Amino acid sequence: MKRIKLLALGCRLNEAELESWADAFYQCGFEIVSENAPADLIVINTCAVTAQAVRKSRQLLRRQQRNNPNAQLIVSGCLATLEATALAQERGVNLLIKNHEKDQLVETVSSHFSLNKKPIREDFSTPLFARNRQRAFIKAQDGCRFQCTFCITTQARGEERSRSRTEIVNIINRLQQFGIQEVVLTGVQLGGYGSDCGDNLTELVAHVLAVTTIPRLRLGSLEPWDLPIDFWRLFSDSRLLPHLHLPLQSGSDAVLRRMARRCKVQEFMQLVKTGRAQIPNLNLSTDIIVGFPGETANDWQKTLHAVEAAQFGHIHIFNYSPRIGTLAATLPNQIGTAIKYQRSEELKILAQKLKRKVLTDQIGQQVTVLIEGADTTSPIERFGYTPNYLPVHIKHLNAVGENRLIEVQLTELTADGDALLGITV
Repeated sequence: MKRIKLLALGCRLNEAELESWADAFYQCGFEIVSENAPADLIVINTCAVTAQAVRKSRQLLRRQQRNNPNAQLIVSGCLATLEATALAQERGVNLLIKNHEKDQLVETVSSHFSLNKKPIREDFSTPLFARNRQRAFIKAQDGCRFQCTFCITTQARGEERSRSRTEIVNIINRLQQFGIQEVVLTGVQLGGYGSDCGDNLTELVAHVLAVTTIPRLRLGSLEPWDLPIDFWRLFSDSRLLPHLHLPLQSGSDAVLRRMARRCKVQEFMQLVKTGRAQIPNLNLSTDIIVGFPGETANDWQKTLHAVEAAQFGHIHIFNYSPRIGTLAATLPNQIGTAIKYQRSEELKILAQKLKRKVLTDQIGQQVTVLIEGADTTSPIERFGYTPNYLPVHIKHLNAVGENRLIEVQLTELTADGDALLGITV
C-alpha cells in the first residue's frame, strides 16, 4: 500500500481541496499519513497570498524534501500557479499541478506515477479522522471576478466557478454518514456562489438546511458586499452557526478606494449592526491589512476606531507586502517596514483586548461544543469551539473522544485569557 502525505498552507479553500484529494486517494487504496510520518508521495497545496506565505510554502517544500528524500513530491496551489517555471526547475519537485488542473489532481498523480486510480475500498469511509480533523471543509466555489488591487489570489485562481447544489449536498450526506457533524462551506469568493450558474449563496444555504440533517453548518470568509437582507433569516435555523468572517481590510474609506474594495466603512458598520440585531450571540472576525500604500497616520487611527467599534472576536493581521503583478505594488507612498511593524503591534494589543471582552461576555452561558481534540497542556481536558467559534477547554473529559457534541457550561477564561474554560452540564 502506498503511503501519501497531504499538506496545505493558507486559506480554508486549500484545506477543503486537500480533504477532497485525501478522500479520493483513500478510496483508491492509499494510506493517508501524518505530516511527520514517512511517505512515498507528498502532495503540498501551496499559498502565495503574501510574501510570508510564499516563504512558508518554500520552507515546507524544503523541509519535506530534506525529511523524505526518496518520496515523490507533487506541488500544487497558488505558488505552483504563479511561479510554475521556477518551481518546476527546483530539485526534488517531481510533478507540478496548477490551480486550474486541481480537479484532476488525483487522476493526474495516479497516471504520472502509474498508480492505481480506481476505487478499491468498499466502505467508502472518510480519512478525515485519520488526519485528526473533525470539521470538514467543502469547496462550494472557486475564483473571483473582483480585482482588489492588493490581491494576487484572483490571478492564481481565475474566474468564478460554482459547484452544483446536488454535488454539495451529496458530499455533506456522505460525510455525515461516516460521522462528520460539522461542515464548512468555503470558496475564494464564497458570497459570489452561483454567479456563473444563476444561483446564489442564500438559496444554497437554505437548500442545504432543508434537505440535509447535518447538525452544524458554518460559512467561510464572506466579502461584506455580498450579503442581501434576506441572508440573515437563514440563522433562524440554529444549525447554521452564528459566526461570520467579514474582511474589513481598513477602516479608512480613502484606503479602501485604493484597494478597490466595494464596501465603505459606514456600510460595513451597518452590516455589523444588522447582523447583531438579528442573530443573538453573533461573533464576527475580520482581516486587516496594515501599511497599505499611502496609509496615513489619520487613516490608521480610523482603522483602530472602526475595529474597536465592530468588537471583533478575532482579527487576522497582515502587514502589507507588494505582490508583483498587482496594481497595489505599483502605487506610490509605500509604507516602511518600521511603521508597519509599529502599527501591527498596536493592532495586536487592541485585538487581544477585544477578544478577551468577547470571551468574557460568554461566561455563564450553556453551549454545545464539538470536541476536536485533547488539550496539549492537560491530559484530562478536551478542546473544541462554541457555536460562535470561540475556543473552549473542557475539564475532566479524559474519557471522551473527539467528534462528540456535548453540552458545556462556560465558567471562566483560561490563565492566558485566550480561551474559555467549561464544564459538562
